[in-house]
Amino acid sequence: MDRAVYDRMSEIEADHWWFSARRDIIRRTIERYGNLPPEPRLLEAGCGTGGNLEMLATFGDVDAFEFDDAAREIAAEKSGLDIPFGALPEHMPHGSTGYNMIGLFDVLEHIEDDAGSLAALAGRLRPGGRILVTVPAFKWLWSQHDDRHHHFRRYSRATLGQAANDAGLTVEHSFYFNTLLLPVAITTRGWKSITQSNTPDDSMPAAWLNTALYRIFASERHLIGRLSLPVGLSICGVMTPPGAQT
Repeated sequence: MDRAVYDRMSEIEADHWWFSARRDIIRRTIERYGNLPPEPRLLEAGCGTGGNLEMLATFGDVDAFEFDDAAREIAAEKSGLDIPFGALPEHMPHGSTGYNMIGLFDVLEHIEDDAGSLAALAGRLRPGGRILVTVPAFKWLWSQHDDRHHHFRRYSRATLGQAANDAGLTVEHSFYFNTLLLPVAITTRGWKSITQSNTPDDSMPAAWLNTALYRIFASERHLIGRLSLPVGLSICGVMTPPGAQT
C-alpha cells in the first residue's frame, strides 16, 4: 500500500467507524465460529499498524507479522509484541509455531498468489484450527480506493471459495457484510468518479457521522450465524483443512 495509507491507518484505526465496526464483526465471528480451545494461540498475518491485536489478545496468545517496515514498528509499539517481517507465501516467521486461529483481515486481496498464501498458512494450523479471512467484495465495486491500496482483486463468495479450494481448504462459513451501508458506498463512489474527487474513502468523518456510521455497520454483528445477507461491501470466510469441520 502507499505510505500515506499506512500513516492514515495508524492515526484513525482506533476510532474510525469502519475499523471499529470491522473489529466487532471479527470478534463476533471468532466467538461464533472460532471453536477455540482453552489457552489458544492466534496469528494475524499482515497486521498492518496493529489495530486488531488488542482485540485478538482477548481470546489468547497472539503472534503477528507484517511486510511493511514502518507499519511493523507502529504495530510493535502499540501492542508491545515482537512483530517480525513476513511476506506470503514464501516468508513465514515464528518458526514452526502452530495456531488455532489465523486471521487475514483485508490482506488476501493485496497478494498476487492468494491460493498459495492460504496453503502456506494452512500448514501452520493446529488440529481443528481455522483461517478467518475478510476481503473486499465484487469486482464491479472497484474504485480509486482499490488502486491506492494496491489490490489485485475483489472477491465474490464463489471466487473466495475457489481460492480456498485451490489451497486445499474448505470454506466452512462465509457471508457478506457491511451491507446496510452499501447504497451509501455506491452513491459516494459514483459521485467521486463523476467529480474526479481524490478524497480517500477512509478519511475520518465528523464525530456525529462517524458515530452514526459505526452504529449502522456494527449492528450487523448481531446477524452473524442468524441471517445470511445477499450482498455487501466485504466478505468474511472461515476456512478449514479437510476433515476439520465440527
